[in-house]
Amino acid sequence: MKSLRHVFSAASVLALASLVPAHAQGVIKIGEINSYKAQPAFLEPYKKGMDLAVEEINAKGGINGRKIELITRDDNGSPGDTVRMAEELVSREKVDLLAGAFLSNTGMALADFAKQKKFFYLAGEPLTDKMTWQGGNQYTFRLRPGTYMQAAMLVPEAAKLKKKRWAIVYPNYEYGQSATAAFKNLLKAAQPDVEFVAEQATPLGKVDAGSVVQALADAKPDAIFNVLFGADLTKFVREGNTRGLFKDRTVVSVLTGEPEYLDPLKDEAPDGWIVTGYPWYSVKTADHDAFLKAYQAKFKDYPRLGSVVGYSMIHSAAAGIAKAGGTEADKLVAAFKGLQVPSPFGKITYRAEDHQSTMGAFVGRTKNDGGKGVMVDYVYLDGADARFQPPAAEIKKSRAQD
Repeated sequence: MKSLRHVFSAASVLALASLVPAHAQGVIKIGEINSYKAQPAFLEPYKKGMDLAVEEINAKGGINGRKIELITRDDNGSPGDTVRMAEELVSREKVDLLAGAFLSNTGMALADFAKQKKFFYLAGEPLTDKMTWQGGNQYTFRLRPGTYMQAAMLVPEAAKLKKKRWAIVYPNYEYGQSATAAFKNLLKAAQPDVEFVAEQATPLGKVDAGSVVQALADAKPDAIFNVLFGADLTKFVREGNTRGLFKDRTVVSVLTGEPEYLDPLKDEAPDGWIVTGYPWYSVKTADHDAFLKAYQAKFKDYPRLGSVVGYSMIHSAAAGIAKAGGTEADKLVAAFKGLQVPSPFGKITYRAEDHQSTMGAFVGRTKNDGGKGVMVDYVYLDGADARFQPPAAEIKKSRAQD
């Protein structure tokens, strides 16, 4: 028979446990929603980056003694499905915060859900400026530099070309529209005599590359601004090469230097395009070396930009939760304002005024190096640089309803 002392000891432990909130005894659940089936080139490496970050955090004891659990859902590239997945994760899975989205329209759906439900959302990838500026809301923060920031990084190089007649091709949804508007406004400011002589807005994932290339060629532009990515980019480059569209014309292109999109071009990779991207093979910093070594050891593969985004997003979430001392939405919002987080690209800060992180981008030129596309002559541009942000007064006005 157990002694009374043992009985009371056990009862005391149970009593003390009952005083601790249930959520504090368990894991921290991050509900992540993305277009895994629709955009695998970016999101398979992205998922690996998240998994590596979760493993690292949990190996060190988690956050304030609690381990992280990542619960993912596929949104099918649909804003409607995105909201349904968010409802399920919050109500059924009882996640502590939401994260993710790749496409800008699904990201905007998550941002609106966060605003309506007063639930914290950390966007990793959606690039539209509406995520943090026009229509930005209190509960939404974003990691990657948006379309304005990336356009602002490319425009100085575009202006140096002194080309007057520009043509533009972009996917006809929120991201493409936002990137095009930013580039046109910024280039016009830098070069007032510029003319935009043709625009081709293509259905996402369904570009008719032959007709698009012919329409651009017929406009006889001096230079081209490209916003296509993924399979659409591959088709566009192939047709452009075949029909001579790029001969004696410079192309300025968002995202094309990312290995997700440059590597599949193989021997069709263009020479001399001015791009944003990620030259993982030649970035030599202590932060990146540590990430690269850990990633290659775990996955026996090289990272893509998606890997960096997924990894940095989860580490950002962990840092914010640790600073907040919990997962209550309002505490997370307060903690993320001014939050500093290490990343493979160096320290980043989530700006208090607009919830945009200062993660930057590499800007350089493409080169076909023996049948493989690489980035050369690149420089890393820090997102904290005021040249790549709208004026503070403009940001404040755009978020006036927040």
